[in-house]
Amino acid sequence: MTEAANKTITIEGIDTRELYGANDVYLEQIKNLHPKLRIIARGSVLKVLGSQAETEIFERKLRELIAYYERYGHISKEVIAQAFSRGISAESPATDTGDVIVYGNNGAVIKARTVNQMKMVELDRTCDLLFATGPAGSGKTYTAIALAVRALRDKQVKRVILTRPAVEAGEKLGFLPGDLKEKLDPYLQPLYDALNDMIPPARLQKYMEDGTVQIAPLAYMRGRTLDNAFVILDEAQNTTLSQIKMFLTRMGRNAKFIVTGDITQIDLPHRNDSGLTRAMNIVNGIKGIGFIEFDKRDIIRHELVKHIVDAFERDGGRNKEDEPFR
Repeated sequence: MTEAANKTITIEGIDTRELYGANDVYLEQIKNLHPKLRIIARGSVLKVLGSQAETEIFERKLRELIAYYERYGHISKEVIAQAFSRGISAESPATDTGDVIVYGNNGAVIKARTVNQMKMVELDRTCDLLFATGPAGSGKTYTAIALAVRALRDKQVKRVILTRPAVEAGEKLGFLPGDLKEKLDPYLQPLYDALNDMIPPARLQKYMEDGTVQIAPLAYMRGRTLDNAFVILDEAQNTTLSQIKMFLTRMGRNAKFIVTGDITQIDLPHRNDSGLTRAMNIVNGIKGIGFIEFDKRDIIRHELVKHIVDAFERDGGRNKEDEPFR
């Protein structure tokens, strides 16, 4: 006679909304894959009724599925089908990753899509400091953040730090409403947008609260030593030479730094105050530092963006003060 079991499983490590899916579509799929069991969901608690052997197998496969999610950050119908049939390992993805950098929310695949984005991914393997420059929409910041999220998920680093200089582009901070954080958040919003694509909302909120993910203006980097961290300086064309030097010297043990910028979009009062290209020329030739120059062929926004960049270049958008990096 088969021994019956009544097992209670507490869900940890994943938001139940991610596990159960929209309108419980994933939960229904899981139930259908185990027709001999009666599975009742009450928030983060699953009650499983059936034979002892069946309930034990179910719990093991469920734990494997959650471990997979914790590593790769996504669940899909295909992943669930594999997890509850032949099993799945958190050490290897359920589908061919190819050139995938990281899996985003709702199973979105985030990967290098252009030659220079692929070059950036390759250089990340061998360089602890990267400079990525190029026009708006070329994916340099988005790719950098994807690399940072991957390093965090793979436990190569303990935290991700994203920073930007708070330089006005036509507006003054004093005229913006709110406290200091509310005044600065608009400058940092593109970084929030990218993270929201790659990390589930509940987990991102937790990371922000415990300091695993930090987003702050560049001035907040002064005096810090950044160990075991993946750090990205965005909009670096709006830093002075002394500011970018300050940032680069924050690098601690087991740290990765990526600096991104577009020398055609300098918002400093005097364009020749920008320290980005000057810093790149100074550190050029140091082993362990990589350089990627994106161009209009890398632009993956609306097709019109490429034509807009072309039009500004024809009109002299590249100011003579913007000395090209050599």
